[in-house]
Amino acid sequence: MAKTVGDFIVARLGEWGVRRMFGYPGDGINGVFGALHRASDKMEFIQARHEEMAAFMAAAYAKFSGELGVCIATSGPGATHLITGLYDARMDHQPVLAIVGQQARRALGGRYQQELDLAALFKDVASDFVQQAAAPAQVRHLIDRAARIALANRTVTAIILPNDLQEMPYEEPARKHGTVHSAPGYRPPRVFPHGDDLQAAADILNAGKKVAILVGAGALNAADEVIAVADRLQAGAAKALLGKAALPDELPWVTGSIGLLGTEPSWNLMRNCDTLLMIGSGFPYSEFLPEDGQARGVQIDINPHMLSLRYPMELGLTGDAAETLRALLPLLRENPDRSWRETVEKDVTAWWKTLDERAHVEANPVNPQRVVSELSLRLPDNVVVTSDSGSCANWYARDLKMRRGMKGSLSGGLASMGAAVPYAIAAKFAHSERPVVGLVGDGAMQMNNLAEMITVAKYWKTWTNPTFVVCVFNNQDLNQVTWEQRVMEGDPKFDASQSIPDLRYHKFAELIGLRGIFVDRPNQLGAAWEEALAADCPVILEVKTDPEVPPLPPHITFEQMRNITSALMTGDSHEAGVIAGTFRQLFAGILSRR
Repeated sequence: MAKTVGDFIVARLGEWGVRRMFGYPGDGINGVFGALHRASDKMEFIQARHEEMAAFMAAAYAKFSGELGVCIATSGPGATHLITGLYDARMDHQPVLAIVGQQARRALGGRYQQELDLAALFKDVASDFVQQAAAPAQVRHLIDRAARIALANRTVTAIILPNDLQEMPYEEPARKHGTVHSAPGYRPPRVFPHGDDLQAAADILNAGKKVAILVGAGALNAADEVIAVADRLQAGAAKALLGKAALPDELPWVTGSIGLLGTEPSWNLMRNCDTLLMIGSGFPYSEFLPEDGQARGVQIDINPHMLSLRYPMELGLTGDAAETLRALLPLLRENPDRSWRETVEKDVTAWWKTLDERAHVEANPVNPQRVVSELSLRLPDNVVVTSDSGSCANWYARDLKMRRGMKGSLSGGLASMGAAVPYAIAAKFAHSERPVVGLVGDGAMQMNNLAEMITVAKYWKTWTNPTFVVCVFNNQDLNQVTWEQRVMEGDPKFDASQSIPDLRYHKFAELIGLRGIFVDRPNQLGAAWEEALAADCPVILEVKTDPEVPPLPPHITFEQMRNITSALMTGDSHEAGVIAGTFRQLFAGILSRR
């Protein structure tokens, strides 16, 4: 029997299959940390440098392991720091439980130090379940409900624990009126549509002559089923960013990513299809989907709230992607006409040539696309790749070729800076035996990821496989926003907001006992990646990249060209580099198509 409420909480989480928590200590949560100490042989605590990073780790751990992610923090600022990482989990539909401390119950309402209305604070991010414990016998059902709801709804839940309660003797709920008697355990159901609905979906898809498939994170465990359906229909398939690992890029009909960070073949696929099958995706940008009325639509999603939200679908099916596709496949007719798929494959082949030419275009000093294309050639099997938000996400989305067995992710719905390194750390704790690579811009590295490299230095010797490489794109520019200012707003680069200090990131690695590698010439990249991936300890690979290589969208509109022209005419401080960089990228694409 657990001795204290804190002991019971740790033990109960263990019954839910939780084996590790990510967080940071403080006096508001000391009772639970005392219990973690007493149960350290059963529950591992991972100490981040900052609570926000701990929440990112919990979100990424849920993504990469498929299990409940748990983060823990003290009262007041500890709790508030968790919020960004928790929103990342919520917006990407990941099961995460946040456990936070609170001031003693007798002090609440007295404007006590670090006393915040935490239930109100978490009410949005943990809207499905947030409760503050008031009595020892209550925590049993709070833990059980929070874990079950997080797993069942794939969302964030939160429990608030006053610090005096944590060290009280634990009591089982009495068998009387006004008590709740719960139990641990959750088994996900089989969810797939009725037979009539499957037949209706099959009728729509069988009638299509130019079928396009869009897969997202909901299809990550359905690769075989998606491939079978695509082959039956002679379809092409694009990938939302969170679904990048859902299909291997060596398949000639996989067009790659979609959207602003997407590819020209994905743009063409959506512009020319007559039928759209969307699977497990909440891709938000409707302008990259078929025009309303252009294509008949079928959507499959485990969450009915997401159906017909991005495109006016003719039929929405609530179900698990793999289960639904397996049930749908026997109802689909073999399409004997390969002309549509051949068009898609030709487009894809030409696009990979375009990307290769763009990656090898001269830059000052290193073309950032080539950083990722050289990595792509050397990716080890079963690697986990994480990316930060910013311009590095463009090259992750476009230039990195995913193979079978690889995993990859980033902050999708929230698109937060600062997620790549905590995501990579979580990947190592979820899959210690796998190599891990993180792609990070210098802005995110300065914001909070440098500190988390100290977390890497603390824990890496416990990992089965030491391969852990963080590649920093050092261009002294908050590059994605700079280009958004130019292309979307027609404004020149605002140096006061966009230029950032030049640091020696590889030297920081050496300072904390890791390996540092510096590259400022493109012909060094291949050897640098090989050295980093073969190293016997974690590595920061710093590459001096050119900020004037434009992250071109797959289709440039007249308005975007007008905006960038306006930005240059109003005095962009990097006018010459912008003109040269844009011209080289566009010219490379034209050459490859010829």
